[in-house]
Amino acid sequence: MNDVVARIAQRSVAKRESGYADEVRRLLDAALQVIGERGTTSRPRVADIVRASGLSNDAFYRHFASKDALVAAILEDGTHRLTAYVAHQMSKESTPEAQVRSWVSGVLSQASEDSAATTRAVLWNAGALTSDTLDGPPSASGPLAALLREPFTELGSPEPDVDTSLAAHAIVGALSDHLWKGTVPGDVDVERIAAFCLRTASRPGACPSE
Repeated sequence: MNDVVARIAQRSVAKRESGYADEVRRLLDAALQVIGERGTTSRPRVADIVRASGLSNDAFYRHFASKDALVAAILEDGTHRLTAYVAHQMSKESTPEAQVRSWVSGVLSQASEDSAATTRAVLWNAGALTSDTLDGPPSASGPLAALLREPFTELGSPEPDVDTSLAAHAIVGALSDHLWKGTVPGDVDVERIAAFCLRTASRPGACPSE
């Protein structure tokens, strides 16, 4: 293959990839919109999502084998967005204590009135997913725990991987409780969970390693 042929072929591939990326984003955004509108009363059909996206069935099945595969992708995309948001909020703080509080506040913000209904609806739809559809556990706790590793280490955690995992599971559980109860966490909730996380980070001993 000469240089001209290779260059034109690469340009064509780049255009196709850009177009496909746009299709995926439109499908994800449309699905999130439809799921949010349906709430926890009914699950949307592929036809509903395709119609909202302005694309075709062919475009949908070019990227997703099923509606469940799309819901799994929404979970993954949501985890990436939440993790990026929380990381940005933490980057504004200069001390590990403040970073931990920012982490707690950022995660619990998903239960705010603006976000709660859609987040709850996505989790409700995700309840029907199977292990064949998911690439990993349907939880944001892993990526969220990774954000705490540095501040926990600075705070003296003897086992940061264990301690951050415990903290992440605790806050995901607290978030889930607020979502399903329809309650909005306040400053007292943030401070209580932050205090728990800080105690976890600075615990004096460590569990024996296996």
